[in-house]
Amino acid sequence: MAVERLSEEEIEERLRGIPQWRREGNSIVREFQTGNWKRTVFLFNTIAGLAEAHWHHPDVEAGFKSLKVKLTTHEAGGLTERDFRLAKEIEEVASKVLSK
Repeated sequence: MAVERLSEEEIEERLRGIPQWRREGNSIVREFQTGNWKRTVFLFNTIAGLAEAHWHHPDVEAGFKSLKVKLTTHEAGGLTERDFRLAKEIEEVASKVLSK
């Protein structure tokens, strides 16, 4: 089953619902300040689990006190509803992980 790319208007509309994410080409990106390596690893592992559950493969860059997540639907060659669903779930878990 093919996954449909979103239109420019649909992308802009969905970005308003996740204001800390930004567009970079055919991806949406979010950088998290984790405060320490332990939280970076914990957040990475949590995001990896969510991504697997969604059959998604994000690009992730881990640093000592930061984590950068980049989402795109590779098979569609751009952004789809799948990316925005995962971004919202990442926001939910990140707020819990980073609030401690």
